[in-house]
Amino acid sequence: MKSVCVFCGSNTGTRPAYREQARRLGALLAREKIQLVFGGGSVGLMGEVADAVLGAGGQAIGVIPHALEARELGHERLTKKYVVGTMHERKALMASLSEGFIAMPGGMGTLDEFCEAVTWAQLGIHAKPCALLNVEGYFDSFSGFLDRAAADGFIKREHREMILIDRDPEALLRKMRSFQPAPAPRWVEPDEV
Repeated sequence: MKSVCVFCGSNTGTRPAYREQARRLGALLAREKIQLVFGGGSVGLMGEVADAVLGAGGQAIGVIPHALEARELGHERLTKKYVVGTMHERKALMASLSEGFIAMPGGMGTLDEFCEAVTWAQLGIHAKPCALLNVEGYFDSFSGFLDRAAADGFIKREHREMILIDRDPEALLRKMRSFQPAPAPRWVEPDEV
């Protein structure tokens, strides 16, 4: 894996562990020579991950819409920054630049980005690993929701199982590297979404 897209909050949250794990993940990506692809902001967990990657000598690629660049304080020290027109363009470009996806704690935007990446995998648009870094149990309820949705017939079991989850960045990265997607028919072409 040469590049990973990290979805996370533009805030740091209330628990110190969120920042600590963001920094730990960033340093790990740099050490493993995995390029970070992220939302391009200098604030929140986004900024923490990017700063840790860059501080450890790694590469960080940011993708940020024009409208959010000033509001989210677009990161100025990136290896490369793409400024795009819309959130849709942002997600599509981040997906095309990445070989896998990790969601860290965040809000609605983080869930939106992660769920879209998972949906694209479910539809056979890509076969990239989708993972949750479950810092201090942040995604426990979301994982329970997914289990319920699978049990109640709204998510196929194989689609539920393709969402990797771990509390430890190193263990999560190992799971992503060994990920074998279930064979899935392509429901739509990428240009149709």
